[in-house]
Order: sequence, then C-alpha cells, then structure tokens
Amino acid sequence: MRFPIRAHQFPVRMFIGAFVLNSGLSKIKADDETAQGVHGTATAAYPFLKSQDPADFTRKLGAAEIAIGAALLVPAVPSLVAGAALTAFAGGLTGLYLRLPGMREEGGLRPTQQGIPLAKDSWLVGAGASLVLEDLARMRHARRARRCRRR
Repeated sequence: MRFPIRAHQFPVRMFIGAFVLNSGLSKIKADDETAQGVHGTATAAYPFLKSQDPADFTRKLGAAEIAIGAALLVPAVPSLVAGAALTAFAGGLTGLYLRLPGMREEGGLRPTQQGIPLAKDSWLVGAGASLVLEDLARMRHARRARRCRRR
C-alpha cells in the first residue's frame, strides 16, 4: 500500500495531530464551567455563535478537533485533505487572536502577554498550508510528467 504522505511530513502531522486530538478529547468531556469559558471566548470574537448552547458548542468543537487530529495522524489520509482541515481550523483560531481585544499591541500585530497563547496558533496555519501546497505541487508535477510521457 502506498501512503499518500512523505516521510518528512510525519513529524508535523504526528505532533500537531496528537496535540489537536488531545485538545478535542478535553473539550468532549468539558464541564459546564469550561464550556461557558470556551463559548464565551468564541462568541467574543464571533458573535454569530451566541445562539449556540455552550455545552453543545464545546462538544461540537471537540468533535471537530478530534476529526482533524485523527486526519493528521492517519497516514492514509492525504496531506492535501488533512492540511486543508488544519488550515481552516487554525484560521478560526487566528481569527480569535485578531478579533479579541487585548491580544495585540495597539496598532499592530505583535502579541501582548495575554495574546501569546493565541498568536502561536498562527503556526498551525503555516503547517496546514505547507501540507496543502506541497500536495498541490506534487499533483501538478505528476500531471506534467504524464503529459510528457504521452508525447
């Protein structure tokens, strides 16, 4: 069986996948106080989420994290798919950093002390985008090679 990922992608996928999976498992079994906090943070950045029940929202967020973490950990899942899921999820986390008051220094992107934990999630965007871009480049190269062989 040919795995759709390359050896150098394993460390990124393994470590990020384990971290995201663990985060999701924690949210699935979150108590009411934790769910209120997670939901409160999310609604401060994304007001349209206010209508969601905090416990239900936190469970759904946890389920999404579990799915993304598992996709990263399972070698049979193409890096394009796992990377796209990670990029979308991390984009939402980066949105928290950009939208929540007090996370950035006035007039810039540099994080405050309180913003550092959220600012670091921007690295996940880079990791996910790298997985996607590499697979797209590989597919393009393979298409060109097939065209050249037909000539």
